[in-house]
This record gives sequence, C-alpha cells and structure tokens, in this order.
Amino acid sequence: MVRFASCLVSSLDVNARVKMPDVTRHLIDRGDGANVELFQAQPESKTPAGAILFVHGNQGGRLIGAKEAVDTGTLLRFCSRLNITAAAVSQPGFGASDGPADFCGPNTQQAIMAALSFLREQPCVDPDRIVLYGNSRGAVASAMVAAQVPDLRAVILRSGVYDLKAVYESSSKGLRWAIEQEAGLSNEAFLARSALHHAPKIRAETLLLHGRLDERAPVAQAELFSDALSDAGVSVMLHVFECGHQIPREYAQEAQRSFLQGMFDPVVTYH
Repeated sequence: MVRFASCLVSSLDVNARVKMPDVTRHLIDRGDGANVELFQAQPESKTPAGAILFVHGNQGGRLIGAKEAVDTGTLLRFCSRLNITAAAVSQPGFGASDGPADFCGPNTQQAIMAALSFLREQPCVDPDRIVLYGNSRGAVASAMVAAQVPDLRAVILRSGVYDLKAVYESSSKGLRWAIEQEAGLSNEAFLARSALHHAPKIRAETLLLHGRLDERAPVAQAELFSDALSDAGVSVMLHVFECGHQIPREYAQEAQRSFLQGMFDPVVTYH
C-alpha cells in the first residue's frame, strides 16, 4: 500500500541534453502497519523493463537510509544508463522507515520484501527481471530475502556476511555490541540472519563481490557461501578484489557490467 509519494529530484543533464528521470519518495506498508521508505527513479519508456533494488549498509551513524542512493546519484545513473527502474529501500531504523533496527533480521527482511512487492506492482516493471543489490549489512539481509523469494531474478551481494555467529566471535567490539543490542545472541537470532544455512532455498542467480582484505567480513564468508550456492545448483559468480570492506566503485562496475547485461539485455558500455 502506498501511503505517501512526493517528487524529490528532477534534473537535466545539460551536457548530454537529455532529461533525467524524476526520483520519487514513497512510504509503503511493511505488512504490519510499519512504514518503509523507498526512493525510485523510473525510465520514460512505457514498455515494462527490469528493475534493481538497492539495500544500503551501515552508514556510520548518519542513518539516512535509502537517501544515500539518491545523494550519490546511484538511482539516476542506473535508471538512465540501463533504462530500468532503480529503487532503494531504507532498513528499519534508517531514514524514514519505522524502527527499531534489528540487524538484518526479520523486520528488515520484511521491509525489503515489501519494497520488492511495490516494484512488481509498477506498470513500468517486468516482475520477472528484478535484481536485488545489498551492500554490507544490506547484503546480509538481502541474502536472507533471496532464500524467501523464489521468483527473484538475481541478487548482487557486496561485502556481506553469511554465517553471522561465526563472524560475531571475531568481530570488533562495536560490531559485537550492535549485534547484541539489535539482534540478541540466541541460536535462533543468528540462524535468521545467516544465509549460508538457507542456501538450498535460494534460486536467484547470484553475484558476490568481496574484498580479499575485508576487515569486517572475512573473504572466507563469501567463499563458503559461493560453494554452498554452487552445491545447491545456483548459478553463482564470486569476484574477489584486492581491497578492504569498501570496494572501489570502478572495481564493482567492471564486475557488474556483464552480469547486469545478462539481466536487462541492454548494450551496456558503462554503469
């Protein structure tokens, strides 16, 4: 259910003399009465095309949620250059999404699924060509969503953790505190946030992006998850870069190019 929508951005690329799409802001129902914030840019074409949904990571206390994808130009860039609908969702406790935060848990996963349902209802979106893109803690939650949404076309997971209990033991004090406060330390809590243990349920084509020197999410997490998905018969690709948790944009672009081309079938020269 759409509760609120307002035009946020309208821009004109003067150099290219091409009108850029508007970015609109929406508040949708999570399914339990809680608000979920979503920003969306959609192409002018009336023919249904693909869509991509971004799920942000930890934001260093800024808590701006999906607006990050607006401020960085990510939504406009993906929408205009791939001719698809590009959207971003705020996790509970971030942006205008109702909290509290639950560290990638059931409420966060439900918020993402509500956003996916919202996209499927858009006339401009082909529901069979939706890609979910999660970064850091957004990747943790997105991987779990992929295990619950069997018709999801594909998922891109960047710098994620897929066995939270294993990583908790060696995490920094700050990360352990966040997990303790938001999720708790029960076996059930860890299982609900650890896609490695749900890999056989995932059907979406998967692209994993990870830094070999990642100090927050050990690269072994991506390697184990990749193996588990492959064993489950999922089409999976793992790209490991010589960097830490923050993967440089140019590295990700190169790895994403052919994958996204396969999803959306444009002639992609840059994104």
